[in-house]
Amino acid sequence: MIHGGIRYLENGEFRLVSESVDERNDLLKTAPHYVKPLKTTIPIFTTFSGLLSGSVGFLSRRRAERTERGAALIKVGLTVYDAFSRRRGSVPRHRFVGRTTALREMPMLHPGLRYAATYFDASVHNPERLTLDVLSSGLEANPSARASNYVSVRSMGPDGILLRDESTGTDFGFTADVILNVTGVWVDETNAASGSPTAYMGGTKGSHIVLDHPLLLKACAGREVFFEHSDGRIVLIYPIGERVLVGTTDIEPSEDEPVGEAVCTEEEIDYFFDLIAHVFPAITVDRSAIVYSFSGVRPCPATRISSPG
Repeated sequence: MIHGGIRYLENGEFRLVSESVDERNDLLKTAPHYVKPLKTTIPIFTTFSGLLSGSVGFLSRRRAERTERGAALIKVGLTVYDAFSRRRGSVPRHRFVGRTTALREMPMLHPGLRYAATYFDASVHNPERLTLDVLSSGLEANPSARASNYVSVRSMGPDGILLRDESTGTDFGFTADVILNVTGVWVDETNAASGSPTAYMGGTKGSHIVLDHPLLLKACAGREVFFEHSDGRIVLIYPIGERVLVGTTDIEPSEDEPVGEAVCTEEEIDYFFDLIAHVFPAITVDRSAIVYSFSGVRPCPATRISSPG
């Protein structure tokens, strides 16, 4: 996903949405061989639900008690999102349709829906290639720059930092005026290895599955289906080549599971099958359709808030 951060509108994070949309639009222009517009449809089951709780969440920037988001609230959000999207981009504006049109365009959607809203974000099916291009551009822009893969921090002291080449096992020193620790969920582990323990990171675990399921792929009609599951989480069903990606969870990582070794659990897989049935009730999916699963920990700051979301 190369998304513009539409979910952050609900908490009034306009600067974050603005930055995300600008980055998305820039990538659509500068890397069209990797980044493509992604048609995204939201099935909607109510009209006015969520207006009050959405207003409370927006004004307080905290998640209010969960109430299903209805058409009115989603319409407001997509209208604001369009304003950000059109500023430096060319993706089409959002579109609202009623039940009859929605089911004509996507016949396997839940027959109980009332509306469907469609807007555009962007997708990248080769993120590794895009990452290498960004890296190459940086190296070309500054002849003094270097990039070294498979290197870990062993320790840090007044004379510099000790690094290890993990491919050969060789340790070597490095000095610089400024050293930035940008190791994501490993920030605290990196600081501990360098002799300066911290407790900055909290993080939540997110898993996905990728399915080989032709009927589900056909039901998506080439679109991402982006919706609210019964527990209030925003989830998605996303065609990726000839496969379908389903995600995501948002749970506390296991205390005995290192952040670099997170795995998708059986409970999470059951959750994914349940969310598929939430919008495509006529489609049956079982574990035989799973091509692979993947899981990671989001680099979120430590917090005392009890709900991971």
